[in-house]
Amino acid sequence: MKPGLQIGARASFSRVIRPEEVVPRLFPDARVMDDMPEVLSSAYMIGLFEWACVEQLAPFYEDGECSLGTAFDLTHCAPTPPGLTVTVDTEVQSIDGNFIWFKVRGHDGHDLIGEGRHLRGLIGKERFEKRVAAKRLEEGA
Repeated sequence: MKPGLQIGARASFSRVIRPEEVVPRLFPDARVMDDMPEVLSSAYMIGLFEWACVEQLAPFYEDGECSLGTAFDLTHCAPTPPGLTVTVDTEVQSIDGNFIWFKVRGHDGHDLIGEGRHLRGLIGKERFEKRVAAKRLEEGA
């Protein structure tokens, strides 16, 4: 990681929620979820929180480096229908070698929709992709 990322650094990221990001469409083959409310799914909320953290972290990547989410301690506390804009506020809480903890909070213009902590680990993409390829070979995929 390039120098410069500081504990306490804050950022904000916003995105309009799309119709395909609602609970009934999370897994198209999960018929049991068809009748569930058309609101932002928790899985997409988590993904949006990850995206916001990556946006804050990406300017500090070295060449060939990226990050992956490794831990999530989040609540999803209010529904968000498609069409609303969710703003995610991120704050670097700690940096321990290749691991960065973020405090995250999401708001849809009406309610706090979720909050908590998210941990990202820096990785070398080439080395990581070699590990994944070896795993595929072991399974014959």
